[in-house]
Amino acid sequence: MDKKILASIIAGIIAVGIIFAITNLQDEPKPVSKQDVIDEKIGLVINTPTNEITLEELNKIYSGASSTGIGRSNVYLFWNIIEPEKDQYNWSQSDILMSLNKKNNLKTTVYFSIINGETLGPFPQWIGKPPIQSIQEDRLVSVLDAILSRYDIIDTLIISGQTESQFRYGEQNIPAYKNLFDNVYTKLKEKHPNVQIGNSFALHNVINKNLEHIVTELSIGDFVAFSYLPVDSLNDIVKTPDNSKQDLEKILELVPDKKVAIFEISWSSSDYVGGNPESQQEFLRESFEFYLENEPKLEFFTWYRLYDRPVGTCVSENAELGQKQIEVGGGSGLGSSEFVIERLDNYLCNAGLLETNGDPKPAWNEFKTQMKNLN
Repeated sequence: MDKKILASIIAGIIAVGIIFAITNLQDEPKPVSKQDVIDEKIGLVINTPTNEITLEELNKIYSGASSTGIGRSNVYLFWNIIEPEKDQYNWSQSDILMSLNKKNNLKTTVYFSIINGETLGPFPQWIGKPPIQSIQEDRLVSVLDAILSRYDIIDTLIISGQTESQFRYGEQNIPAYKNLFDNVYTKLKEKHPNVQIGNSFALHNVINKNLEHIVTELSIGDFVAFSYLPVDSLNDIVKTPDNSKQDLEKILELVPDKKVAIFEISWSSSDYVGGNPESQQEFLRESFEFYLENEPKLEFFTWYRLYDRPVGTCVSENAELGQKQIEVGGGSGLGSSEFVIERLDNYLCNAGLLETNGDPKPAWNEFKTQMKNLN
């Protein structure tokens, strides 16, 4: 895992605190019509094309996204930002995003990064860098309880992401994590019984690296979530939209006994990694077919993401607000090379439904059409 990715996430979050003023959390949500929220299960990761944006522009971005009929979005929180000092919480970043979600009648899936692929954390400096066995259960419960108590729009919580990569070479640590998760889950449920809690796995990694057994061992909590990129280990798009839909169907085989969730699903339009606008549109259509065919089994379904970003900023010190950490490869050889990182950057920066200047791609119009058809 390249350390520059982690630095970019934190830098992106901090930058927003400088640019924006906090909105009034008591703002009343806009009136809801049948067209405003069609299905609270369907979400869109709402990002900005750059960090240089005004609060007025951000309001318009959220309003435009919510007008499609989505019912939720993701918010990516990090322990070192939320609780930089013990028992001293910093809500300046999350208040902005949560208030915009609430104003636009969007439920929220929160990602809290105990596990970020091969990396743990990021943890606050006062905690240090504990291994899984030494993460303080009570401290974790305390910060998560503070988040859930502050924001009543959170209905789903993902504690760990790309969980399969953490245990690929460390299966001996699975029992310790299961014990931590089970204890935290039990305590949070006592105070927040309506919040659904689970972990997320990168489906493409699970398939490419034969890690299905780790998903089976860690199918714990209320649901099991998945992110999905249609890529090989070099971050090239190597599958057709139809092949990728078949990958999605494997989720139901991996987790037959509880609900599953699509935490982030995307298709890049970058020809540098084998994508194009037409295949992005086709896969979006295929993914909605998957949703319609399996809706009762799905906790939620969230598309990644609204806007493109300038190439070179998605895996760098200038990464976007809320970008979660994504594994860049297998940890050795080509899997961790600059070649692979460059391809990941091109994939992510061109995964939006809108170009950086706001021009719609074919997939944006397809997204709006699919939402209308659900009504």
